[in-house]
Amino acid sequence: MRQWLRRRRERRIIQGSDLGQPEWAGLCHSQRVLHRLSNKERERLRQLVILFLHDKQIVAMEGLELNRYMRWVIAAQACLPILNLGLDWYRGWQTIMVYPNAFEARHEYMDEAGVVHEERGLQAGEAWDQGPVVLAWEEVRHSSSLVIHEFAHKLDARNGVANGMPPLHPEMDRSEWTRVFAWAWKDFVARVDAGEAVPIDPYAAEAPAEFFAVLSETFFEAPGQIRYFYPDVYEQLRQFYRQDLLV
Repeated sequence: MRQWLRRRRERRIIQGSDLGQPEWAGLCHSQRVLHRLSNKERERLRQLVILFLHDKQIVAMEGLELNRYMRWVIAAQACLPILNLGLDWYRGWQTIMVYPNAFEARHEYMDEAGVVHEERGLQAGEAWDQGPVVLAWEEVRHSSSLVIHEFAHKLDARNGVANGMPPLHPEMDRSEWTRVFAWAWKDFVARVDAGEAVPIDPYAAEAPAEFFAVLSETFFEAPGQIRYFYPDVYEQLRQFYRQDLLV
């Protein structure tokens, strides 16, 4: 009964949306990352986007004027990773904050002596483990990488903290994930330290959480690069996202 009521509610939300087929077709055409999707997948994504926008609050910061197209773009990029997972993977938080440009972020950390330090710097995106996603529209409008990256952090953090190990599906092997990602990250760090030209963002070498987020964005934007350098990682991401982008 509960599932029936939920489906009924979702149908009502979808039918009342202003994201119709003509608007959706234009948006899909403008977003290169969506070109690989079949017509059925695009329609499922449209419905997911509508439900996402009904569930989440997108807040404009520092005078940014957010129109409906901008909201659709953010939602489409955010929902692509959960196309075959479902909106429940983003439950537990509510807000996406959107700045016009890079914003100042402040972080505190404790050194080995127990002294607390504060770092400040400009960021294009952030994903708080138990809080909002923060985005710079100037970056979003040029590439889907930022949104997918930050929302991959939100998936990763469903275990409590973003550490490169999201909750895996029952059919997946945790030890295999750990083995594959640990070896690939170690290899990638060595390549970056050696100055090797690898067509994957070097920021992935910062930490296992960043490795997962960067490889997630690469999985959706340039999947062949992952399968070429790290075929076992591609297979794990294929199983996790339940999407095979190279068929």
